[in-house]
Parts: sequence; C-alpha cells; structure tokens
Amino acid sequence: METYSFLRHLADSWFLLAMTLGFLGLCLWAFRPGSRAMHQDVATSIFRNDERPAEATSAKKEG
Repeated sequence: METYSFLRHLADSWFLLAMTLGFLGLCLWAFRPGSRAMHQDVATSIFRNDERPAEATSAKKEG
C-alpha cells in the first residue's frame, strides 16, 4: 500500500472518528452540570462596574 492511500484511509476513518469524539467531548464539557454559574459570571463581567465606573488611570503619574 502506498503512503498516500494509507494516509487517506486514516484520514477518512480514524481521524474523522477522533475529531468527532473530540468535538462531542468539548460540547459535553461546555454544557456540563455546574458550569452555568461560571458561564453567567463571564457573560456579565462587562457589566460589573455599571453602577459605579472604575477609577480612571492617567498616563502621567503626578509625583
């Protein structure tokens, strides 16, 4: 069997299976039980200083 045919066979079968299992594993990891709080915290992180803006930092330090 020549190298191209062998690599083509691997890509068509085993690598496709490995990539599919990896994708499904990542999807299950993202939607696992208990991760809702972490995702909610990340999603609302841009609104943390909505009530009171963060202190502005100046480029020059007064000394």
